[in-house]
Amino acid sequence: MATDLEMRAKEAFVDDNFDLAVDLYTQALDVDPKNADLYADRAQANIKLESFTEAVADANKAIELDPSMTKAYLRKGTACIKLEEYQTAKAALEAGVLLAPGDSRFTKLIKECDERIAEETVSLSKKVMPNAPPTTMSHSSDTTIEEVNSSHSTHGLPNQTKETPNKPKFRHDYYNTPTEVVLTIFAKGIPAENVTVEFGEQTLSVTIDSLGEEYHFQRRLFAKIVPANCRYQVLSTKVEIRLLKAETITWTSLEYSGKAVPQKINTFSATMQQRPSYPSSKSKVDWDKLEAEVKKEEKDEKLDGDAALNRFFQDIYRDADEDTRRAMSKSFVESNGTVLSTNWGEVGSKKVEGSAPDGMEIKKWEY
Repeated sequence: MATDLEMRAKEAFVDDNFDLAVDLYTQALDVDPKNADLYADRAQANIKLESFTEAVADANKAIELDPSMTKAYLRKGTACIKLEEYQTAKAALEAGVLLAPGDSRFTKLIKECDERIAEETVSLSKKVMPNAPPTTMSHSSDTTIEEVNSSHSTHGLPNQTKETPNKPKFRHDYYNTPTEVVLTIFAKGIPAENVTVEFGEQTLSVTIDSLGEEYHFQRRLFAKIVPANCRYQVLSTKVEIRLLKAETITWTSLEYSGKAVPQKINTFSATMQQRPSYPSSKSKVDWDKLEAEVKKEEKDEKLDGDAALNRFFQDIYRDADEDTRRAMSKSFVESNGTVLSTNWGEVGSKKVEGSAPDGMEIKKWEY
């Protein structure tokens, strides 16, 4: 049943009937809710309908079900760019390009993200708390649209928030790093002086004055933070808030629920990303030696099947010269993934045609 609905959805997509395609993919997901391909394909149909928020949600679900699905990262990145969420888009695209190092679509979109982020930085108006540590992108998002009651107290906040009618609404998103939780409130064109952020030991209060109406975002947080080292930035398209964790645990949600079990972060990984910065550091850990050991373990790791093949191609691409990389990228993209050549002299002057296995034929699909 699900397969039949999926085929009909693909036909509707090819016929540019994107509304029908979304409806058929939804019916197929009702039958097979764990099918990552259905979510990824519905995300593409939603992009065509300019339903970018729905496309991001579908891509996130596809990635959750199958973290190795390249097209899900591409579609999330594409939709986030349309939503002007360039940092989120870049994180998704950088994760995807690791799975497909020869795919030029990722590199082009990452370059676009860098340009947009640079434009945002130029017009940056920020209010920063000092001594904030550097971060690494380890993405985890949970997007909702909420509005809370006005309150000037940050103590005893309820676990559930209540929507207030006739007030401005802004979507928010967050992700974990080893040391921080980064919260983004997507509020466009708000002057820095119209934003007030207060950090408590385990509370966060944000007030945004938008055209005379106040938006209040108040939460009792999942775990304790270090208020003195938290900070925020007001950008042209969003307010970015960095919460320094008091403990190196993964926040499974933004809000405290009373039932959540904190998950300890791999302390070895977190420590590697925060190696001592000064010669006077008292740490006696030989970071270079540890890094070499990790790289050796990764190199010696035994892989099977597609994972081994992907590792083989990644190693070739990483160690290749510029002409070899150009040949790999050009042949892979032009042949729709059916040819991978390392000879630039052979493929540089002509288009690389696809080559299907015996008994099969190439059919072009739009991604």
